[in-house]
Amino acid sequence: MAEIRLENVVKRFGTVTAVDHGTLTIEDQEFVVLVGPSGCGKSTILRLIAGLEEMTEGYIYIGDQIVNYVEPKDRDIAMVFQNYALYPHMNVYMNMAFGLKLRRFSAEEMDRRVHEAAAILGIDELLDRKPRQLSGGQSQRVAMGRAIVRKPKAFLFDEPLSNLDAKLRVSMRGEIRNLHDRLKTTTVYVTHDQVEAMTLADRVVVINQGVIQQVGAPLEVYDHPINTFVAGFIGSPAMNFIDCRVVQDGPNILLDGESFQFPLSATKDGMQIFSHLLGKEVILGLRPEDIEDREFVKDQKEGIIKATVNMVEPMGANVHLRVASGMHHIIACVSPKTRAKAGENIDLVCDLSKVHLFDKETEKVISKSPITG
Repeated sequence: MAEIRLENVVKRFGTVTAVDHGTLTIEDQEFVVLVGPSGCGKSTILRLIAGLEEMTEGYIYIGDQIVNYVEPKDRDIAMVFQNYALYPHMNVYMNMAFGLKLRRFSAEEMDRRVHEAAAILGIDELLDRKPRQLSGGQSQRVAMGRAIVRKPKAFLFDEPLSNLDAKLRVSMRGEIRNLHDRLKTTTVYVTHDQVEAMTLADRVVVINQGVIQQVGAPLEVYDHPINTFVAGFIGSPAMNFIDCRVVQDGPNILLDGESFQFPLSATKDGMQIFSHLLGKEVILGLRPEDIEDREFVKDQKEGIIKATVNMVEPMGANVHLRVASGMHHIIACVSPKTRAKAGENIDLVCDLSKVHLFDKETEKVISKSPITG
């Protein structure tokens, strides 16, 4: 097992920069998830670590060794691909043992490792089957087993669950996390699914257009996004963004959102923080789960948004309301007991302790929870 370190890594494909000066340290035994939209560069980073792509600039370390010019087979890592990459003419046992055979392990050691990995993954009864006889989930377990028998320094997963149905993905997420907790092998996992990232990772690395945007524990990234991209990508449904202007009304500094006004912090420190924003446009970030139908929060006097309901989407545990407020379209996750109907007006109440404020020009966060109720 080993630490993996990227230092100013650049990868260009012609004039396209897929990875732009990426610097990241993945600690020994850590489970790190690279997450971002399709084409953001996350799989390229994984392939650079594996040695399947050559870097344009920078250095990659596995342990204390620079591996820029080390062949993939000599990096002592194991990769699990999206398409499983099983040999169709071999049974499960031989698929799992093949890498060990190439490395000239003894028959006894191969047999011991294959059966040990099969027991961990619960696929003992599948060892005689061919890949065509396996379900998607079984094929994924075999691909993981082939990686486990190697006992590598690190596991690399490239969107391994994307071919599975929703229910099986949830089950396999738990199995992969349990496997890591048992083996303690350094793991780098790539996905475009932010729910996967949040549920699996010790730390999440959010990437956009080849640039690492933010690195942190899942809840840290969720609660304290550093810009609008991270705020909008992490969380489902996505955060609402509302254009506002900072105005002054007597001694008070207010956030004017066309169809509502929220008071910014009235403390002395708050006045110093926000006074320079007077007259400027900012972006208010509101997560759907922090907005409720006023019918269920009648005692709150601040943070009211007047809106018109466009669509009601029952989700079981809650109801998603798609509403229009002035020029803005907002999603709110409200109580399943709401009586809201499409076409009707509604008052929504925001949890003022959980709003975010972003700079309009840079899209970087100005403040978390800047509002006083």
